[in-house]
Amino acid sequence: MTVLGKIETPGCGCDAPGHLASLISIDAALDRIAEHAAPVEETETVPLMRAAGRVLAEPVVASVQTPPFDNSAMDGYAVQTRAFTGQGPWSFPVIARIPAGAVPALVRGAGAARIFTGAPVPDGADAVIRQEDAILSGDTVTFQRRPDAGLNIRRAGDDMVPGQIVVPAGTRLGPREIAACAAAGAGQVSLRRALRVALLVTGDEVRDAGAARDAAAIWDVNTPMLGAALGRAGVALVHLERAPDQRAALAQRLAAMAAEVDLIVTTGGISVGEEDHVKPALDALGAELHFSGVAIKPGKPVSFGSLGPCKWLGLPGNPLSALVTWQLFGVALIRRLTGESAARGTRRHVVTAAPIRRKPGRCELRPATLTGFDAEGREVAGFQSATHSGRVGGLPACDGLIFLPADCDRLPAGALVEFLPFSDI
Repeated sequence: MTVLGKIETPGCGCDAPGHLASLISIDAALDRIAEHAAPVEETETVPLMRAAGRVLAEPVVASVQTPPFDNSAMDGYAVQTRAFTGQGPWSFPVIARIPAGAVPALVRGAGAARIFTGAPVPDGADAVIRQEDAILSGDTVTFQRRPDAGLNIRRAGDDMVPGQIVVPAGTRLGPREIAACAAAGAGQVSLRRALRVALLVTGDEVRDAGAARDAAAIWDVNTPMLGAALGRAGVALVHLERAPDQRAALAQRLAAMAAEVDLIVTTGGISVGEEDHVKPALDALGAELHFSGVAIKPGKPVSFGSLGPCKWLGLPGNPLSALVTWQLFGVALIRRLTGESAARGTRRHVVTAAPIRRKPGRCELRPATLTGFDAEGREVAGFQSATHSGRVGGLPACDGLIFLPADCDRLPAGALVEFLPFSDI
């Protein structure tokens, strides 16, 4: 097993002088993931209605122009603007009624067609006057103002033209993207196949949440937490297991999983103690370690490697550490393996709601809650006075993580810091 790495690229102060040489920065770790994790190659064609959350393998291209014909943007009356001669008001006979889906009649001269939103604009008409600006009396409609040509008409091809790439490959499909696919005429789409994942939670002390436990046992947070994170479209959670702290048993289970899945996620057992058996078990199997340890708090032991074609992500056992490292590296790894073009979470800047004092040395990621905006329109983040790797009770109220630079021991209220929103993937 080969441990690669030393502090190398700047990023968030994670590689400030004085760190252990074996620790790398957050950005360096993300670069290693991008370098060593390739998207699954197999694809499948799926009906659009079942494609939510999946990643496009091929771009969606508009097959026809959209809208396919000039249509009315609202309920009203289709008219010829050149028929508005002299001084108003102007009164025209209502010569047709055109609901959506109907083939329109021809509008000629001083005549008006009652038209509804989305209905084809009839030949001869070049404007639609909304019904609120019309006075209907029997079969005659009166207008007070002369309309401009093109008023309230949605032109054919204004949205899409044939051959236009509407949604590029590598896009994860949400409601907005699916709307565009449907409008482009894509009733089915080519997707990357579902990613096969195994989750293995270690710890002899762990018991099911709510189950009876002795004085030395704890309830299992990581299995339901990470199971929920992985229970999403585009991921097939093939194995969801707990394992004892026994090296031989771990090696046997990891080998069996690696033969079936694309990614193994483990929690616990990745530090340097006598009871940390995950990395020695992988070493015995001939795994390659791409990084082992990142200059962050919490979650320093987080590790990433390969066991044959299968990738492995080792998260710490403490629940907050596991969640933080999942948000940083697990989400990026899933996006990379599923072929998503936006492989990294988007950070933005916020300002601190209160002063911060902390021990420098590693980049600290602290759960934070967005509380509003300051007088300059900047988002304000509130947070607890310290980060505790085993505490999760306050997480439901948090919106994401703030990054506190490694070399900084204090920040004033209103300091500008990076913020990473929590992701559901």
